[in-house]
Amino acid sequence: MPYYKHHVFMCTNLREDGRACCQDHDATELRGYLKKKVKEAGMAGPKGVRINNAGCLDRCALGPVMVVYPNETWYRYRSREDLDEIFDSHLKNGVKVQHLRISPKSDD
Repeated sequence: MPYYKHHVFMCTNLREDGRACCQDHDATELRGYLKKKVKEAGMAGPKGVRINNAGCLDRCALGPVMVVYPNETWYRYRSREDLDEIFDSHLKNGVKVQHLRISPKSDD
């Protein structure tokens, strides 16, 4: 039994050399939005959902990205609406959001 039902790692990496990064797409603000949503729903903590910052997840061209464990589901998202869908479908009901998923092994 995992400590968290869902452990979410959201890349908030900022590259200062001009290369693409998740922070180019307001990743920190969007992470804060999802974290607040989880807390307000009473889902935060052990046996619930944990939202963590992550450094580079090496999927920069697809950013911003997140990965949800324990089932290693990778997502790209662009907006609060995308995060609302991931929250409602995957984090609350355990149903993956297929159109936002990305392959864990490639850049597509």
